[in-house]
Amino acid sequence: MFNAQYFRTYMMLVETGSFTQTAGKLDMTQPGVSQHVRKLEEYLGRSLLNRHGRRFSLTDAGRRAYDYAVKLFAEHEHFRHSLDDDSPDSGECRIASPGSVGLMFYPFLLGYQQMHPGLTVNYSFAFNHEIAQDVVAGRYDVGIVTEISKHPDLSYEAWHQEPLCLVVPADFAGTSLGELLALGFVNYNDGNTNASLLLKSNFGSEFRSMSHFPRQGFTNEVGQVLDAVARGLGFTVVSRPVLETSPWQRQVKEVSLSKPVHETLHLVSRTDVELPKRYRQLLESFRQQRLNSLYGYSELPAMEPS
Repeated sequence: MFNAQYFRTYMMLVETGSFTQTAGKLDMTQPGVSQHVRKLEEYLGRSLLNRHGRRFSLTDAGRRAYDYAVKLFAEHEHFRHSLDDDSPDSGECRIASPGSVGLMFYPFLLGYQQMHPGLTVNYSFAFNHEIAQDVVAGRYDVGIVTEISKHPDLSYEAWHQEPLCLVVPADFAGTSLGELLALGFVNYNDGNTNASLLLKSNFGSEFRSMSHFPRQGFTNEVGQVLDAVARGLGFTVVSRPVLETSPWQRQVKEVSLSKPVHETLHLVSRTDVELPKRYRQLLESFRQQRLNSLYGYSELPAMEPS
């Protein structure tokens, strides 16, 4: 019969190299330690130790059994911590977001996990509708989305806003809507929506529809869209994290506009699930970092209606 205590005793024996020390650490007798090892050998049907009087060495099966025991109890500790919803520094975090957010958020999560070794982050890049579906199905605990879809099992919370940026090739000198029309538009999944919001706000009645702009290409990877802009193929409108993390940011430039427009990021989770503290701390830490980076202070400006 499988008995985890036998594996624990055996793991401690291998690490101490001594039956006496193992007995002392586990508050057992030496005969008790020997019995656990024999029982484990009987269960596995293999000799685990080459015995040399009071000394011993590991057989091949013994080395493999030790490796398994280490993995077994590491997973046990991870599982135990994952059940502690009240701990802000341990457990599993299952999060998804579009690439426009994830290009900056995912590297932050990796650094955050390094500072909090008790946390495990499982992160997925996905589109808004996929995130909503997967949160409903329980594959993620929380999603970060730029669009709200009505669903009785989902709860949305306006969380943060990122500036939208009008991005053109570095050698582009134009500033008028007509010059942008002549340049053409490079699209991505949220490109039309973001460009419409920004251009309508800044060019008023002069702007009618994105359908008037020549289409210079499309990619479903927002992180790649600035490659086309850098090559002079057109302009685009992306959120600030995309521009700040882009390897092409020196080959493009942001056009200064009089009226800033923001993309609202919403947290989506199941209505019947209360997010553990670890999520709230993690999400707030990132939000505060972004606010400090964008504005130099941590007070959130009034949210624009989404």
